[in-house]
Amino acid sequence: MHTRPLGNTGLDVPILSFGASSLGQEFRSVTLDEALASVRAALDCGLALIDTSPFYGRGMSEVLLGVALQGVPRHDYLLCTKLGRYDLGHFDFSARRVAESVDVSLHRLRTDHLDIVLCHDIEFVPLEQIVEETLPALRAIQRAGKVRFVGFSGYPQKIFRTICDRAPVDCVLNYNQYTLQNTRFADETIPYLESKGIGVMNAGPFSARLLTDAPLPAWLKEPEAVKAAARQAAELCRSRGTPIAKLALQFALANPAIATTVAGSANPANVRAWAAWAAEPLDRELLADVQAIFAPVRNIGHVEGLPENNA
Repeated sequence: MHTRPLGNTGLDVPILSFGASSLGQEFRSVTLDEALASVRAALDCGLALIDTSPFYGRGMSEVLLGVALQGVPRHDYLLCTKLGRYDLGHFDFSARRVAESVDVSLHRLRTDHLDIVLCHDIEFVPLEQIVEETLPALRAIQRAGKVRFVGFSGYPQKIFRTICDRAPVDCVLNYNQYTLQNTRFADETIPYLESKGIGVMNAGPFSARLLTDAPLPAWLKEPEAVKAAARQAAELCRSRGTPIAKLALQFALANPAIATTVAGSANPANVRAWAAWAAEPLDRELLADVQAIFAPVRNIGHVEGLPENNA
């Protein structure tokens, strides 16, 4: 798997990382065998950065990763977990909970350090707390040697400048906004992050199944016009013999300004397919045709979090 530098951290990360949200049964029931096999497949295929959170399965993802990684040399993989979001509506970014959360994650993951810790979905809380309390608490834990690098994740583009103009940050993670349909992350934010040497991480290349051949889930928040365009684009890809998911993943991986793209599945066959796609050339003609379909709905998304944290 090709690697890229993660900002000024000194880390070289695989362009494709393994997202472990599915291990927490966020989307379907998962057997222990599936969970363990998906992690093994990820490591075998070079997806050596693993992204999780205590929110995923309310701790289950971290616990299963701790089991799956037993016996694997710690220097063979990088661990990214998060803190601050613990249930759909439960957020706690206090300094006290920061310390507790890091210790609990270390215990679940059966390790003595975390490579990256991100404040999770910060758009749902007042950003002043992240700047004044949460990030300073994380820096103290970093100085203690439990965490190597710190940052935050979220959806709205506004949050990146709001935080990074006021606090030192090592890396950030944005989701569902660098895709075939929505490139706001690259259009509005990535050049700013590069200017500050902040590591750029991208998640959700399939935009919550929008850019796959799977039935669209009822909880998908995108407008109907976006869904209709996605169905048309998927049909075009099928007619050309390429799953739209393949084109979507390859498009995300092709951007040299994005250090890594996180994709997750508890199905090891999916993980192996993604790794194979990552090694194949991007069909530029098909990409242009798909982008033409999405042109009328380009960069149309939805609102996440507090109104004041959106733009």
